[in-house]
Amino acid sequence: MLKLGLIGKGISRSQSARLHVLLGRMCGMDVTYDYLDSDQIADFDLIRQLTICAETGYAGVNVTHPYKTSARKLITPRKRLPEALGAVNTVVFREDGWRGDNTDFVGFMRGYRQQFGDAKPGTVLQLGAGGVGLATAFGLRGLGADKILIHDKEAARGEELVATMRAASANAVFIGQDDLADAVRSADGLINCTPIGMNQYPGCPFDTNLFGGQKWAFDAVYTPVETAFLRSAAKSGIEVMTGFELFFFQGIEAFEVFSGAEIDADAARTEYFNAYPEALTG
Repeated sequence: MLKLGLIGKGISRSQSARLHVLLGRMCGMDVTYDYLDSDQIADFDLIRQLTICAETGYAGVNVTHPYKTSARKLITPRKRLPEALGAVNTVVFREDGWRGDNTDFVGFMRGYRQQFGDAKPGTVLQLGAGGVGLATAFGLRGLGADKILIHDKEAARGEELVATMRAASANAVFIGQDDLADAVRSADGLINCTPIGMNQYPGCPFDTNLFGGQKWAFDAVYTPVETAFLRSAAKSGIEVMTGFELFFFQGIEAFEVFSGAEIDADAARTEYFNAYPEALTG
């Protein structure tokens, strides 16, 4: 029995459980995956919840909003976790302590390479500097992006991410509202890391009149999979990567960390879509 879970706030819509249970079944493992929602746990405290998990047989847990940064301070980072990446989404309980990782940034990198091969990201404009924006920015750094342009409606948050990336030797620049249109036009890649496009926040975060000439686009939203942003990008001849790729590959990376197994991603994709065909459309 491999006992796993997800710690977060308002996580009832998460699809992580079905992915991890399916990956376990592929490996001949009996996997349970519990949702530990702070909205449902009285007097929730992250340290206490992690301790309870460690003491009650969990192999590990995923951590999501708003606890990724706090969890980073409580763990020993795995070697591949960049020192400046101050958030974790995966905690593994070991006899010698708690180990942490961020599979979002490596999951994004795997998804990018799956979709676009060895093509370099070039100059990339990213909207959103929250938790997923932090991970994709580090993913862009790992992929060798020439320049990372960051825009966030909360300028202080955007500038903080830029400072973090510069401290990690990335070429990052904050883009204010007045310069946003020019940044869209000049970018090779466009990334949405805002909630705009989700079923509950419909719309497109970019001015689609500025599309044309960009090479690729990625939307972190995966409910729905085909967002208004990606539909408009594809119509403009831009290659697109859906948010499902991030969800899928970060989940595989996390499961491999939890279990020590090695997952055949192509086989897992086939199994997942056979089991959940609605995931193709969100």
